[in-house]
Amino acid sequence: MGHAGMAATAVRYLRSVGAPTAAEPVEVLPRPDLRAVAEDERAPVDAAEFRRVLGNFASGVTVVTAPAADPADGPAGFACQSFSSLSLDPPLVVFMVARTSTTWPRIARAGVFCVNVLGAGQGKLCRAFAVSGADKFSGVSYGEAPYSSAPRLAGATAWIDCSIHAVHTGGDHLIVVGRVHALGTSDGDDTPLLFHKGRFI
Repeated sequence: MGHAGMAATAVRYLRSVGAPTAAEPVEVLPRPDLRAVAEDERAPVDAAEFRRVLGNFASGVTVVTAPAADPADGPAGFACQSFSSLSLDPPLVVFMVARTSTTWPRIARAGVFCVNVLGAGQGKLCRAFAVSGADKFSGVSYGEAPYSSAPRLAGATAWIDCSIHAVHTGGDHLIVVGRVHALGTSDGDDTPLLFHKGRFI
């Protein structure tokens, strides 16, 4: 459906619920011109320099998990430092995942996920979930998050249980917005695991 079709559908809906609408047809604005970077154009910032400079920003570390979408599969999970709260009303969080991730399609199929905020002593656990293709849950102790049934990792300082609310593109990553349905903290040490300049601190 094009822009004109979507506008007409919106007008019909507003009329059906008794909302006031303009007597004149809705004007559809033209699409903005989009241009891809040509092969002979240099990227504005060197990738290695981008990584080096941005590495000065210390971040917390999480493991995003999801229940098995298919009974033949086990649960899914990956280490993620690109995580943040987004909105209080409604309660939303956001994480970023590479488009090349092999774990993301499994989380997308599940439609739900749990963000496990790692504690200072969980660097080894984080590394295990950063490896691609391995059985990441081997030897890992976990329970089930109450809403999603996604793995809630033992020892995590906090957990946030979500459904997928929206997914947006962001360069070579996807921006995943989650609607929070349940959350909590651990009763133990709440010292966070931090990542800075390519190492845990």
